[in-house]
Amino acid sequence: MVTSSRTGLPTLEEVAALAGVGRGTVSRVINNAPGVRETTRDAVQRAIAELGYVPNRAARALAGNRADAVALVIPETEKKFFTEPYFSEIIHGVSTGLAETELQLLLTLVRTERERTRFLQYARARRIDGVLLVSVHHTDPLPDQLFALGIPTVLNGRRTADEAVSYVDSDNAGGARAAVRHLLDTGRRKIVTIAGPADMYAARCRLRGYRDTVGGSGSPFDPSWVEEGDFTEESGRRAMTRLLHRHPDLDAVFAASDVMAAGALHALRSTGRRVPDDVAVIGFDDSPLARHTDPQLTSVHQPVEDMGRTMVEVLLGGLTDPASVRRDVVLRTELVRRASA
Repeated sequence: MVTSSRTGLPTLEEVAALAGVGRGTVSRVINNAPGVRETTRDAVQRAIAELGYVPNRAARALAGNRADAVALVIPETEKKFFTEPYFSEIIHGVSTGLAETELQLLLTLVRTERERTRFLQYARARRIDGVLLVSVHHTDPLPDQLFALGIPTVLNGRRTADEAVSYVDSDNAGGARAAVRHLLDTGRRKIVTIAGPADMYAARCRLRGYRDTVGGSGSPFDPSWVEEGDFTEESGRRAMTRLLHRHPDLDAVFAASDVMAAGALHALRSTGRRVPDDVAVIGFDDSPLARHTDPQLTSVHQPVEDMGRTMVEVLLGGLTDPASVRRDVVLRTELVRRASA
C-alpha cells in the first residue's frame, strides 16, 4: 500500500512505489527521456494519473539551469499598449507559438530607465530563458544589453538596417509602395502622408516607400506633404489638420498606421471632406480597427500574429542551440482594399 506524504501532495517516491519502478525511472518518464520500455512508461503514467502527481517544475528548471519562462517586453506606455491593436495581435501570436511548449510567458512594460535597469537585473539573475522585444525605438540599448548578458533575444521589427540581434519584421517599404501605387492608379495626384515617429525603423521604411513611389510618379516629391505622428489616433487627427491647412486641395492620404488613419478620418469629416469622394485614405496594419471605421479602411496588411509566432520559433531555435547564428525574417505585406480608397 502506498502511503500519502505528510503534505498531502503525492511525491516522486510514491509514484515509483505504485508503478513498481525506481525513482530514476519515474524521472526519465516525466522528462520524456529515451531508453524506457513502453510497458514501464505506461505503468508510470498510470501511477501519475491515479495519484494526481504534478512534477516540481521549479526543481527541474533549477537542475537544468533554466527558468522555463520567456519575457515579452514592450517599451511603451500603458495608454499606447491598451489602445494600439497591434500589441494584442502580437501577444496572441506569441501565445499561440508558446502553446505547445512548457514555457511561461511574462508580459513586461519597460517605460523608464529605472524599469529597464530593474528588468536587466531580473534577466541577469536568469529568471527568464529568453526575451521577445516589441516596438523597439532606434536609441533603445536594451537589445544590446541583453545580448551582452547572453540572453537569447528576438526583436519584433528592428532598430536599423544593420540590426545585430535576431528579428522578425514585415516588408514595410513594400507595403507603403503598394498603397501609394493604388492611389496613383485610381487617379489621385496630391497624395500626402502621416508618417510614424522617425526614431522607429518601421516608420522610416514606410516613409521611404511612400517617398520613392510619389517621386517616381513624374511629380517631384514635396517635403511639405509629410506630417509626423506617433501612431496614436490623436496624432493622426492633428497631422491631418495641419496637412489640410497647408494643402487644402489634397486628394489622398497614406497613414503609417490604422490608428492614425482613424484620426485622419475624424479630421476630414470635421472639415466636410467626403471619403473617398474628396479624399482617399489608406492605413497600415490591417488591424481589426480597419473594419470598424466609417467608411471601412483600405489598409496594408502585415501578418502581425504570424510575426508573433515566428518570433517564438526563432527564439526557441536559439534556446535549443545557443551557438546558432542570428536569424532575420521579413514577412510579406499586401494591400487590402475597402471603401476608403
